[in-house]
Amino acid sequence: MVHTLENILHYIISYGILLFEYVGVIVLIIDGIQGIIAYIKRDPGMRLNLAQGMATALSFKLGGEILRTVIVQTFQEIAIVACIILLRSALTFLIHWEIKHMEQTETLEEKNAETPPPASGE
Repeated sequence: MVHTLENILHYIISYGILLFEYVGVIVLIIDGIQGIIAYIKRDPGMRLNLAQGMATALSFKLGGEILRTVIVQTFQEIAIVACIILLRSALTFLIHWEIKHMEQTETLEEKNAETPPPASGE
């Protein structure tokens, strides 16, 4: 009975991992194509949109790796999964940092565009 439940859990988790991985890949492909189109159109928000898409895709892929930790059985597998999680977490952190930096830059540019130049003393 326990062996059967363990097999069911293994299959559910395996399909969950595949689902998260595929959704992450699909999000990355769609946002990549949109990024290429925005680049061709010279859209100023292209970098921000592409970074947000990459962050979303990495979040799905990270979710798959976290789910994978449930079914690992050896310390070697644990070490590999831990390294993958650390790398994806670092990438996600860097992308979110860049998104924040780009949003702040855009906000400053918008404020500067709205503010009229100071009048000369003449």
